[in-house]
Amino acid sequence: MQVRMTAKPGAGDPLADLLLQAAAALRDDPRCLLYVVSRVTGEPDVILITEAWSDREAHDASLRTEAARALIAEARPLIESSEAVEIEPAGKPL
Repeated sequence: MQVRMTAKPGAGDPLADLLLQAAAALRDDPRCLLYVVSRVTGEPDVILITEAWSDREAHDASLRTEAARALIAEARPLIESSEAVEIEPAGKPL
């Protein structure tokens, strides 16, 4: 999955910090194969999240944890818009 989040003006840094906390919390979850938080050059309030999970249920379950719900509640007021796109690899990595 790839998610493009646009923070409210000036809220890019605190939103990125919360998303990095989420990434750190997922380190010990073997179902989370990848969780990368990126910033868009020249757009300080735009953040990209690239995620890979063992399956859809693993992703959905991760959002139901108490820690995830707390981070989501804290992040929600900082977010102006969010667009998620489910993706799949086109082939094997090089």
